[in-house]
Amino acid sequence: MDAKYKRMLDGMQRKQKGKRKKSEPWFLYILRCADQKLYTGITNNLERRFKAHMNGHASKFTRIRRPVTMCYQESCKNRTQALIREYAVKKLPRQKKLQLIGIAL
Repeated sequence: MDAKYKRMLDGMQRKQKGKRKKSEPWFLYILRCADQKLYTGITNNLERRFKAHMNGHASKFTRIRRPVTMCYQESCKNRTQALIREYAVKKLPRQKKLQLIGIAL
């Protein structure tokens, strides 16, 4: 991830502090593809997003690596927090991600 993306997330977080709007929860999720690669994403509707991945409509990455299985999900307060958490998880090395989802090496 580049510095520009990190600055954008920091700006979103600062703006969010002043708002008191009740929002729906967002989710961070990790999928394991057929070739054992991991895909990390966020959504506000896990079921719909997972179906889209399984049907090949959600992302180019998972489209060619189906079938996928949901390995991990985590609830976040809002979209901003989900994006920040996604950024942190994507920065982790593969071994740390496997520990996060509970797969022993």
